[in-house]
Amino acid sequence: MIIYIHGFGSSGEASKAKLLRAYCQENKIHFIAPSLPTIPDLAIKTLSELIESYQDNEPVYLMGSSLGGYYALYLSDKYNLKAVLINPAVNAPETLERAIGHGVNYYDNSTYEWNASHLEMLESYEIEEPNLENLLVLLQKGDEVLDYEEAFDFLEGAKMVVEEGGTHSFEGLERHLESIKRFFGVALKL
Repeated sequence: MIIYIHGFGSSGEASKAKLLRAYCQENKIHFIAPSLPTIPDLAIKTLSELIESYQDNEPVYLMGSSLGGYYALYLSDKYNLKAVLINPAVNAPETLERAIGHGVNYYDNSTYEWNASHLEMLESYEIEEPNLENLLVLLQKGDEVLDYEEAFDFLEGAKMVVEEGGTHSFEGLERHLESIKRFFGVALKL
């Protein structure tokens, strides 16, 4: 089972989720991309419940983009799971401080409030020493939202792909799907 964790203000219907869903369906891999609440504690609780409900029956793997990468890093550590982090927000509390106020969800244009208590929640999910063996990190230097060097430095020693150019959305993810599948391992086959 691959659980894809979307980024801030996004949803389980974002372009990466759709790409991954189609790939997993084609390859007979169980996949879920939940649309998560903006409140960090609720998002982590939801993801934890999903992991716990699936892991008794099959291996669980995580993929997360941006804030989803931050959540995936925390959950990978908590449950000892392999995770692919795509342009992860490794300093999410600091990065998302600039988002305080009212935000708009990219999927349906619904609005939400982002405040200081949400940043405090994020701080409680910080990992000081990640298990680098469980991680594959995909970074693009052209990320206009996050400084790729923060993730590069923090996760040094993990399997890593660093590409010139690109964007925060990580252009060309489809080029890496087979290597992601190999990283997760043959247990993905049903």
